Amino acid sequence: MKIPAYLSAAWQYLFSILLIALTTLVFLALRDFLDTTLVALLYLIPIGVITTTSGFTPGIISALFSFFAFNYFFIKPYYTLAVHRPLDLVILTIFLVVSIVLSRFVGQAQAGLAAANAREHEATQLYELSTALAGLHDEYAVAQILGRQVSALLQCEYVEVNITGAQAVHFCLPQAQGVPPKRPPELTVPIQAARSTLGEILIWRVAPVISLGETRLIQTFASQAALALERARLAQAESRAKVLEESDRLKSAILSSVSHELRTPLSTIKAAASSLRGNEVSWDSHARVELIAAIDDESDHLNMLVGNLLDMSRIESGALKPRREWNILSEIVGSVTARMKYSAEEHKIEVDIPESLPFVPVDYVQMEQVFTNLISNSVKYAPASSLIRIYAVVAGDYVHVQVSNQGPQIPSEHLERIFDKFYRVNEADRVTGTGLGLSICKGIIEAHGGKIWAENLRDGLAFNFTLPLTWEGSPPPQLPMDTEVE
Repeated sequence: MKIPAYLSAAWQYLFSILLIALTTLVFLALRDFLDTTLVALLYLIPIGVITTTSGFTPGIISALFSFFAFNYFFIKPYYTLAVHRPLDLVILTIFLVVSIVLSRFVGQAQAGLAAANAREHEATQLYELSTALAGLHDEYAVAQILGRQVSALLQCEYVEVNITGAQAVHFCLPQAQGVPPKRPPELTVPIQAARSTLGEILIWRVAPVISLGETRLIQTFASQAALALERARLAQAESRAKVLEESDRLKSAILSSVSHELRTPLSTIKAAASSLRGNEVSWDSHARVELIAAIDDESDHLNMLVGNLLDMSRIESGALKPRREWNILSEIVGSVTARMKYSAEEHKIEVDIPESLPFVPVDYVQMEQVFTNLISNSVKYAPASSLIRIYAVVAGDYVHVQVSNQGPQIPSEHLERIFDKFYRVNEADRVTGTGLGLSICKGIIEAHGGKIWAENLRDGLAFNFTLPLTWEGSPPPQLPMDTEVE
């Protein structure tokens, strides 16, 4: 609890009078042993103490009080203010002048020390605020730091910081109260930037009255907060610009990749259809069968490309939700390899999935997409007549699947990045594609609660992924036993 200002001032004056009175009593007891000049010098000690502790005005009061006490008790004739000897008059005059000058010098030194301490305190507060605001890019965090610093400095009853802008920010202390007092604030300081007002600080404090020095310091706080808010808004604008720049880059990459990738199958379909329509081949010839097969394969290729784009958009928007059912992994792989018979005819595909592998809770269509993309990637980069191997094994509560090929290895620093959109490492100019296949695989596997990664093998590259064997806490159902029908 703070002592009111008027009581503090009254105590200072009372302390001055009591100290001079006590000093006079001590000197009066020793009057027969002390010289008059020595008494005058000794009176300067309590005067200096009073001026140092209480200030200039109490020091002057104590000097005048000492002057009359010295004259009354220590200048003959005693107990009267009359002075008979010229020497005593000189002593009294010198004592009064020295006392006043001493009080003035000590008071000025004390005032200078107080001003220096105040400046040091202000500098410390500004340093703490600047340090706390440095690096902040969130407007609410700026308001929070500013409010707490102002409240700690002024010991306010209530502080409110309002920041205007696209998203208004409001912070108050104490937060538990949440409602300002029903009277106008004692101080309102705008948060002023170079071109506009960014907000304001509202302060409620009844006593003591907010001084000019405190007001000036709060205005400096507001200036520091304005700089921090401008930095935060510039950082946000820069971030938005980078996002837009990246969005434009991705859009250009999509348009470039998709237009190039779609043109090849469309050209093949167009050429085959034109040949069939123009009766350039007979209906029972082998060429007709090959043209129809080409149309069918390229149509599947187009369908896969469009599916990849749709799946990527669902993954980006978080709308890719697997429709899980208990499925046999070997059936999914078999369906994919059968459908890719022609596109992978130049490679040998080996499937090593044990019959004892339990059911896995997956979305059948999405897992087909995963295997299709991984095998397509292997076909693109692995040399002709090389081996593509699909292997699966149970590892704890997961099933571990590996799709390996004998294609070129990838530098270790690129192994994680190959699952990023449009990221390609090897033979990017020779091999066509949108660069979305592996990204879609990652999105689907992670949506199933698994993990996917790539690793270099001694003779090629492998894609690994895991799938959980439990679904909603339930283990896989038992495989049906083969029974002999009599």
